[in-house]
Amino acid sequence: MKIKEIMDRLHKYVKKPVKNPNPFRVLITTILSQRTRDENTDEASATLFAVYRTPEQIANAPTEEVEKLIKKAGFFRVKAKRVKEVSRIIHEDYKDVVPDDINELLALPGVGRKTANCVLVYGFRLNAIPVDVHVHRISNRLGLVETKSPDETELELTKIVPEDYWLDLNESFVRFGQDICRPIGPKHEECPINDLCDFYRDMKNESS
Repeated sequence: MKIKEIMDRLHKYVKKPVKNPNPFRVLITTILSQRTRDENTDEASATLFAVYRTPEQIANAPTEEVEKLIKKAGFFRVKAKRVKEVSRIIHEDYKDVVPDDINELLALPGVGRKTANCVLVYGFRLNAIPVDVHVHRISNRLGLVETKSPDETELELTKIVPEDYWLDLNESFVRFGQDICRPIGPKHEECPINDLCDFYRDMKNESS
């Protein structure tokens, strides 16, 4: 099967999972990641959690202080309100325990399917397929799916990807997308799966 060959070749992009993941930190970090670069997300998250570590602490922190700590993530005023509200709900309604149910995660303000699935995969090591712009782009370029939106891509991938690969798909595709299969200027000749890629095949046919 094509997807198995793709995942096997991209396995080098998957790091060893964190031994004791923190679902709350994964949740807040993924909210901060919306519409910003990974390096800015990581810096903002590290800065925030160096000062406030628990849902209760973030919920009760002064908004201006949270804004300052997460400024690197961009849209910091909107995100500060969001992470404070999510933290309040986790503290008050869930007794500081992030739910591992996708429907409960989706009910949190500002949490879409990508964020919810990231919490399941990276926070709980539960089978899910988070689909961001990288996963959506690469899946379509490879010809695995023909979809218009990340949510459609997630649905189609769950139909064709064996569950053994679900935990690693997001990380491998994201890192591969940053390194090789970039939005602009993909490194076709360095690509370890170019012989499996519809996008590369079509490009070569057009140029021949």
